[in-house]
Amino acid sequence: MSRFSFLRFGLLSSLLVGGAAMGADLLQLHTRARQRVAPDSQDYQVVERLVQCDPSKTAIIICDMWDKHWCKGATARVAEMAPRMNQVIKEARRRGVLIIHAPSETMGFYADCPQRKRAQQAPKAQSPVDPDKWRALSAAKEGPLPIDDSDGGCDDQPQCAQGNPWRRQIAVLEIMPEDVISDRGDEVFNVLQQLGIENVIIMGVHTNMCVLGRSFAIRQMVGLGKNVLLMRDLTDTMYNSRRRPYVSHFAGTDLVIEHIEKHWCPTITSADFLGGEPFRFKDDVRPRVVFLIGEPEYNTKTTLPEFAQKELAWRGLRCTVVQVSDKDPNDFAGLEAVGSADLLFVSVRRRAPLKAQMEFIRNHLSAGKPLIGIRTASHAFDTKAPDDRHATWNHFDLEVLGANYQGHYNNTPSGGRPTLVAILPEAAKHPILTGLRPEGFQSTATLYRSRNLAPSVTPLLTGSIQGGQEREPVAWVNTAQGRRVFYTSLGGPEDFQLPAFRRLLLNAVLWALKRPIPPVQ
Repeated sequence: MSRFSFLRFGLLSSLLVGGAAMGADLLQLHTRARQRVAPDSQDYQVVERLVQCDPSKTAIIICDMWDKHWCKGATARVAEMAPRMNQVIKEARRRGVLIIHAPSETMGFYADCPQRKRAQQAPKAQSPVDPDKWRALSAAKEGPLPIDDSDGGCDDQPQCAQGNPWRRQIAVLEIMPEDVISDRGDEVFNVLQQLGIENVIIMGVHTNMCVLGRSFAIRQMVGLGKNVLLMRDLTDTMYNSRRRPYVSHFAGTDLVIEHIEKHWCPTITSADFLGGEPFRFKDDVRPRVVFLIGEPEYNTKTTLPEFAQKELAWRGLRCTVVQVSDKDPNDFAGLEAVGSADLLFVSVRRRAPLKAQMEFIRNHLSAGKPLIGIRTASHAFDTKAPDDRHATWNHFDLEVLGANYQGHYNNTPSGGRPTLVAILPEAAKHPILTGLRPEGFQSTATLYRSRNLAPSVTPLLTGSIQGGQEREPVAWVNTAQGRRVFYTSLGGPEDFQLPAFRRLLLNAVLWALKRPIPPVQ
């Protein structure tokens, strides 16, 4: 837990940090941290609180915002966020916050600057700070980082040659007379102690490396008892998205921020100083998956949101769930979200949405956007409309999924006749089957009859009833009209407990979005 005192939303009393007088112009900082749901649990919950603190007891440390990095992508991202960062430090400085510029290994450039001499001349404070010691990852406290940065983390292709090209801090960040310049942990600590500063906000690069490990950065400052916050929207990682855990560069940054929120300190955003929305890199475009759920038999109203949270959200995908109304079996309130979806995921059985709602679905498909359907999606809109305000789509299975649903067999697990799922040998190398074992798996779901596969369909998995001869396609892709469609007749509640099925769905989502699929671990 951070040493900040917190003001919970809705409380009338203020808990102040730094001993500021009542009525002073306190910083209002909306913090986010993650706490274990139980002492021995590996599950965390997000905790958001409002912190009020005295700006005269607060410093911002700007970590390694160099003029040039050996990685071209890193250099470009620093340049992109620097203007927003300069706005933050200008506003923070106006409000009385100390600004410490810490571009490591460039102190020679600033040797004659008064701001550099100010750090060197601060009275020595009693502390165990070793100015040159890197604060390495603490396996006992934090475990491993959630990303593999062992290759240096350059996300460019081809990767850039490593080196030390930095000579100064990027010039966009203005250095004013009242600021401090230092890359030594002992000097920074001396200044903090001299001025009675208790609260430290850290921004800059790179979160998985310098922002954690420098002698003036998070691990050090937390260890010295300072109240530490990371400004999470003004930071970056050195992460190659082609390495574990195979997510986008920006999702990799999110994972490291989450790691810090769990093990080191809370985070804030630049919106606390500037208002508006937090900073976002222009290339940080997160695909949106809209789940359309409306079936009473297979509990996908529970299993799909859980799948989205555990398998997709942490990978940087924005997931929106649209559930059919409990009061009206044909009303999908919020379905207009499909209008901005990059992928539509359907788990619906015999519903007739309002015509305006159905139009969003048709427009999505007409635009060539991808769709995934599971289980009853083969007869999602095959029904009778209750009135002329509603729409059906009785041939959705043939026209979109690429095959005709003709009911199901009566095999049941209780009768000892599960569905045996097998990989078609000719499809074994399809990316959607990555990570599935060659011998296949068993499902407790009854086997669907799916016939008249379109020429544009590529079958991936077949199913048969134990002890029977019948074989039916149970998973395929349809690439008609250049659109990426995946369907599987699996999807019962027990299927979601199978690692093979969850991996199949994950692969299908990534394939549909043209995203890299993680290799076999």
